[in-house]
Amino acid sequence: MFQRRGIMLILSSPSGAGKTSISRTILRQDENIQLSVSVTTRPKRANEVDGVDYHFRSVDEFRQMREAGKLLEWAEVHGNFYATPSAEIEQQLAAGKDVLFDIDYQGALQLYEKCADDIVGIFVLPPSIAELKHRLERRADDSEEVIEKRLKTARKELKEWQKYDFVIINNDLDKSCALVTEIISAARMERERQKDLPLFVKDLQEQLESVLAPK
Repeated sequence: MFQRRGIMLILSSPSGAGKTSISRTILRQDENIQLSVSVTTRPKRANEVDGVDYHFRSVDEFRQMREAGKLLEWAEVHGNFYATPSAEIEQQLAAGKDVLFDIDYQGALQLYEKCADDIVGIFVLPPSIAELKHRLERRADDSEEVIEKRLKTARKELKEWQKYDFVIINNDLDKSCALVTEIISAARMERERQKDLPLFVKDLQEQLESVLAPK
């Protein structure tokens, strides 16, 4: 009904907990959400597309972007750099478009520091560590050494869950996506995001005074 400012929807989790699967489902279901495509220096996987899944860049290219102030946040994860390019984010939010960030806790906390009023942060937990390990192994993208590194990184990641606005346990993908959808719907209705609401309420008050005025 009203023009509104978009939200920065952050999904974070230990690797394998399911944030990327949830992100992809939400993006398919909701046309008003656009993915913030991160820059990364890690190698491209066989099923990934440059510019769609990530902007794949060399370490030198990444450093040039960082030094030029073109990154809203950045982090080093598992020996690779990840970052959010800043150029289009504000434009999308001002136009009422929601932007989804599929990022780790380091990037999320940087965004909270800079853009707290725009953020709706969701931390995704696995139902168990055994299931987390099983999901990593089932992906068949990483070596045993990389999987072990991801599990060790999960020690740090699990300590950050309390810094997010919402936490969900991803035991069932469909149910988890439904919960995220409910959170998005509620966030879009927050008073501060609806730009024209003060004018609408003022008009209602004027109408009421007109009705109540002595005849």
